[in-house]
Amino acid sequence: MKVVLLGPNGQLGVDIRCCHEQSGEPFELLSLGRDVLDVASPDGVERQFKDLDFDALINCTGYHRTDEVEDNAAVAVAVNAHAVQRLAEVCERRRARFVHVSTDYVFGGDAGRTDPLTEADPVAPVNVYGASKALGETLANLALDDLVIVRVASLFGVAGASGKGGNFVETMIRLGRETGALQVVDDQVMSPTATADVARVVLRILVEDCAPGLYHVVNDGAASWFDFAREIIARARIDATVTPCSSEDFPTRAARPRYSVLDNTKTSMALGPLPPWQAALDDYLRARGHVH
Repeated sequence: MKVVLLGPNGQLGVDIRCCHEQSGEPFELLSLGRDVLDVASPDGVERQFKDLDFDALINCTGYHRTDEVEDNAAVAVAVNAHAVQRLAEVCERRRARFVHVSTDYVFGGDAGRTDPLTEADPVAPVNVYGASKALGETLANLALDDLVIVRVASLFGVAGASGKGGNFVETMIRLGRETGALQVVDDQVMSPTATADVARVVLRILVEDCAPGLYHVVNDGAASWFDFAREIIARARIDATVTPCSSEDFPTRAARPRYSVLDNTKTSMALGPLPPWQAALDDYLRARGHVH
């Protein structure tokens, strides 16, 4: 099996490559970075895939700077929706499987929600980023049948720690050490998720040829950003206080979902259980050398 990976240098892409290597390279993996392919370019996509032989395509690309996206809707739709449609059409012509990574930000419009969201729940984005990703899902579904959409959430991975904007875990550790006091919103509840665990599931989807469809691939459990920050500081043994605050205390350009916890029951039944986010956090902290 030959698999093409788009977005190989992002948090998830790096862990997919790492997991592929650790698993004994169960298939041939071809990584295509931005230096080779601009997915927003229709000509670029057609040219790159014209003579490329492959059996599956993993799309980890996306325009996901949520606040910046609010003022760049056309770019977001080009990258997160129209490019996804073109990639899906390429896969349909090649009779290749398309594994597309989406997000919990397709939800959030149900402000009173308290139950984890399943794959059957209707999307209701509250910002341009979420809307563009939801459109990408729809267009991909219309383009081909052999489609696996992997919805992820609140990702943290080693590649994010290496620059390129960092991730929430590293930001909390840095600010905790620098300031000794953190204020973090407690009215946004989500599914903290390690990219290492998502990567393992993506490999199993390909190797085990799981049924096409929509899968919520997140670590078990839910947390507010305050809950998550408090555990990071405690588990990394940093001498800092963490106090809760409301979203109104930290206004952002784009609205955030107040509740976007994903139910991973379908994924767990098909591909085995995912660990709790606290265990995933411990693994991450060890991998980064924050704890020994």
